[in-house]
Amino acid sequence: MSEIRLHKLLAEAGIASRRTSEKLIAAGKVYVNGQKVTKMGFKVIPEHDVVTVEGKPVKLPATKIYLLLNKPRGFVTTLKDPQGRRTIVDLLPDVPERVHPVGRLDYDTEGLLLLTNDGQFTYALTHPKHLIEKTYLALVKGVPDHADLQQLRSGIMLADGITAPAKARIVRKFKGMALIELTIHEGRNRQVRRMLEALGHPVLRLKRTKIGNLGLGKLRVGQYRYLERKEVEGLLGYGSNGATG
Repeated sequence: MSEIRLHKLLAEAGIASRRTSEKLIAAGKVYVNGQKVTKMGFKVIPEHDVVTVEGKPVKLPATKIYLLLNKPRGFVTTLKDPQGRRTIVDLLPDVPERVHPVGRLDYDTEGLLLLTNDGQFTYALTHPKHLIEKTYLALVKGVPDHADLQQLRSGIMLADGITAPAKARIVRKFKGMALIELTIHEGRNRQVRRMLEALGHPVLRLKRTKIGNLGLGKLRVGQYRYLERKEVEGLLGYGSNGATG
């Protein structure tokens, strides 16, 4: 039996991210064998120690699962919603395991969303240092010109700083609208929408089509499927290599 840091255990159990787990520990919400633990770096033996968060037991999943969901608009990417809105859990009635989303998609954004009970997988795909690319199709108001695309490729100044260079191209032009493919590797809140709005081209509809080397394929809106082992390994390899496409 080997030891593991407490915040890492919470992350691997799908309770929260490592950073949020540290906050839970600091707030005194985590107990080990009935004793409150607030010390960072505290180690436990998962097979031996009893860990609880706000009174609920924490256990590492016996079987790790990985899901690909084609999220519809009108669902929140959380397990519960205080406002009573539909959540992604409502789309997974036949999944007995407790899973959590890998990253987020806005309420009005559709497309590719990964879910898992593997905290290490989540960390590998969401930590900024791994440079996991995410590709979106955005229907925008107006038609961006060459200068707009160059700004996207160079970086857009937002309220929280300049964005990293993105890949951008116009897929199709309509009357007064355009369909843009945009690839980024950051994960700021509503980033794609904010980038395009900063250029004067607000998003009318947004869909994520790809994460790393994984696309939606023929998966219909509202449906999900289990990832194959080679797909999981491909995503982990993509991140560990710092791939940018």
